[in-house]
Amino acid sequence: MDSIEISGKTVEEALDKALQELGVSKEKVEYQIIEPGSKGIWGIFGKKFAKIKVVIKPNPLQKTVQFLEDITSVMDLPVKINTVDEGQVVKVDILGKDVGVLIGRRGETLDALQYLVNLVLNKNNEKRQKIFLDIEGYRYRRKHTLQRLALRLADKVRERGRRVALEPMNSQERRIIHTALQVRNDIYTVSEGEEPYRKIIINPKR
Repeated sequence: MDSIEISGKTVEEALDKALQELGVSKEKVEYQIIEPGSKGIWGIFGKKFAKIKVVIKPNPLQKTVQFLEDITSVMDLPVKINTVDEGQVVKVDILGKDVGVLIGRRGETLDALQYLVNLVLNKNNEKRQKIFLDIEGYRYRRKHTLQRLALRLADKVRERGRRVALEPMNSQERRIIHTALQVRNDIYTVSEGEEPYRKIIINPKR
């Protein structure tokens, strides 16, 4: 049960009854007064009970899933959305046919969508969480592709003794490259340029 209409001698009494019925605290509901009620004359004649409608506020994560379902529905993309709540981070994976359009060039559309769902999740939410959005495991595959690329280019830099510049990447992908190569003692990495053209340079150690 997500909502209830209930009466009481006063609005406060009706609200207390609704909270008991729904099994939630006051902070988790919104309510609308249908009839404010009145004491009548001398508390006897014309007395009216108060009546309110109480609705449980949607869970922030449920709002996020609904937001994604609305977007994919408009695009006529039947999808399945899996979520894993890990506390401060919520992992959301969109599965379905033809969902590649949501990834975009080098994940640009996916990054933009992730930014939007983070806004939706944290709007009016006291407990801030971060959405990690993926589509058909794209980020996992991309991570391993970047790690292999980083190691291959690092070997090339070591052999030729000349630095190599990678293509511009977002901060998340640059972090993957930096992390993959931080254990090497024959090369070092730096980021150069301004967003969105910031890129990693792999340099040989002299």
